[in-house]
Amino acid sequence: MIRTVHVEEITKNIKEMCIEANHYLSEDMDAAMKQAVETEKAPLGKQILTQLQENLQIAAKDMIPICQDTGMAVIFLEIGQDVHFEGGSLEDAVNEGVRQGYVDGFLRKSVVKDPLIRENTKDNTPAVIHTKIVQGDRVKIKVAPKGFGSENMSRVFMLKPAEGIEGVKHAVLTAVKDAGPNACPPMVVGVGIGGTFEKCALMAKEALTREVGSHSTIPYVRELEEELLSKINSLGIGPGGLGGTTTALAVNINTYPTHIAGLPVGVNICCHVNRHVIREL
Repeated sequence: MIRTVHVEEITKNIKEMCIEANHYLSEDMDAAMKQAVETEKAPLGKQILTQLQENLQIAAKDMIPICQDTGMAVIFLEIGQDVHFEGGSLEDAVNEGVRQGYVDGFLRKSVVKDPLIRENTKDNTPAVIHTKIVQGDRVKIKVAPKGFGSENMSRVFMLKPAEGIEGVKHAVLTAVKDAGPNACPPMVVGVGIGGTFEKCALMAKEALTREVGSHSTIPYVRELEEELLSKINSLGIGPGGLGGTTTALAVNINTYPTHIAGLPVGVNICCHVNRHVIREL
C-alpha cells in the first residue's frame, strides 16, 4: 500500500528540528552530562562541567543557541519504499526546511557556497543529505547540526588488515589525542569500521546520532566501545581540555563488511552538545 507524503511536511519538520537541536540538549546527552558532573574526579573538571550545565539551562530558558557554532546541517533520511512524495523535490524540501530553521530561528549561518571562494549563502544551505531506502511506509528524519571545531578533528585511517583490532584502538586513541581540547570535550566519539573510504566516515557520522549510553548489539563491538571509552577517559584531557577524568561521554561504533585487502576506520568526533533530533513521520 503506497502512502503519500507531501514534501511540505518534510520542510515543516526539518525547520522545527533545526531550531530544537540548536536550543535544547537531547535527553540522552542531558542525562550523560548530569552523570558526568557526579562522577568527575578532578575539582576543576567538575567545575567546568557544572558551568556547561548552567550554560545549557540558560540556553533552553532564554532560547539562546547552546553553542555559537550552530553547525552545518547534516540530515539522515530513512525512506520507506512504500512512500510516495508529492508537491516537489525532496531535496529542495529538505533545504527549505534548513533555510527556514536557520533564518526564522536566528541561528548563525556558517555555510559558504564555494569551498575556496568562500561566499556565505546567508541561510545555512545546502544541507548535507544522506538517504537510505528501507522497508515500510514511514520516513525517519535525523537532524544533526555539526559544528566544525570538532568536525575538523575527525580522521579516516586506511589500516592494513593485519593491524586488526589493536590497530583500530590505536587509530581511535590517536584521533582523540590529536583532537585534545579543540573538540570541546567532553566529547562523543563516533567510529565506523569497515566498508570503504567514504563508508567508514559515513558510519562514524551516523554513530553520533545513536543514543548515548546504548551499545552495539554485536558483543565484541560493545566490549570495544566500553574499552575505548575507559582508555579515552584515562588520557587526562578532561572537560574543556583542562584536565580530568571525563574526556568522552560515549564511544559509538558501527561496522560493515569490507574488502579482504583493507581495514578502513573513520573517527568522527563531536563536542559536548552532540546535537541530534530524530522524528518519524
